[in-house]
Amino acid sequence: MIRMRKVSKIYKVHHRTEGFWASLKSVFHREYKTVTAVDRIDLQVNRGEIRGLIGPNGAGKSTTIKILAGVLHPSSGEVQVMGMVPWKEREKYVRRLGVVFGQKSQLWWDLPAVDTFALQKEMYKIPTSAYRERLDYFSHLLGIGEVMQKPVRQLSLGERMKCELVCAMLHEPPLIFLDEPTIGLDVVSKESIRNFIKHVNRDKQTTFILTTHDLSDLEDLCEKVTIINKGVVVFDDTLDKLRAYFSNKKIVEIHFDRPVAKSDLDGFDVREFTPLAATIEFAMDETGDIRRELGRVLDRLPVRDINVGNIRIEEVIKQIYLT
Repeated sequence: MIRMRKVSKIYKVHHRTEGFWASLKSVFHREYKTVTAVDRIDLQVNRGEIRGLIGPNGAGKSTTIKILAGVLHPSSGEVQVMGMVPWKEREKYVRRLGVVFGQKSQLWWDLPAVDTFALQKEMYKIPTSAYRERLDYFSHLLGIGEVMQKPVRQLSLGERMKCELVCAMLHEPPLIFLDEPTIGLDVVSKESIRNFIKHVNRDKQTTFILTTHDLSDLEDLCEKVTIINKGVVVFDDTLDKLRAYFSNKKIVEIHFDRPVAKSDLDGFDVREFTPLAATIEFAMDETGDIRRELGRVLDRLPVRDINVGNIRIEEVIKQIYLT
């Protein structure tokens, strides 16, 4: 479905220097520097995957998506998506592509969403019978039969996002890019949209590329995740493998019978602290046990309750960002 090999994107930007004379000089003699947005990226996504693509701001993931969408040309490397080079076969390519941006709308603001759907029908030359069948299918899954008859400006954020998804899928593209599809949504709307994505993926073998800062999206939808940092792919494997990077560590929440001083926990990796509770990261020994380290706390402090858990996926990814 998607194959990127040694793909780089390098920008030439104007190098500004401070001061009046330096600014005046730059009018006649501009100096430039190069910025590498993505650096020799390799990526392969198979048909029917829901792949998470994440990274901190400025990491290069937006540039990667724009290259895959055919909006940008790479400076070097090879890209093939659905057997096509995105920027060379643009018209044919975009007819097989769907895009949803959580913070940008493709719906007409003052019109009912169903009118935008009708426009999509004409743009993509969808036969009337197929259009009605698909619209019934999507509206039933998302429960938007009445919602899509209202002007978009009257819809809640969750209702609008459901309509955005339908708009992007009416022409049944094999590949869909989802950029922050659940941003700002309540818990119920998030669950509804995630269930919809899973259903379409399972029913139609649609491939999704998901960029998000909501890591619960990743855990619920994606088996594999690609992490980009500083323009480089730093991880490309399953979520289970990602968790295994820090499988030798445990997070322990401890509650105390009476207030203690933070200095009482010197020598421990304290993540959060109040006088009556603390969250500590423990490294397991070679036998996979933390009882020896935990015993040091129990011997030293008035412990009332203990809760031992694995390191959260957020912590794992943060550690990768920082390396």
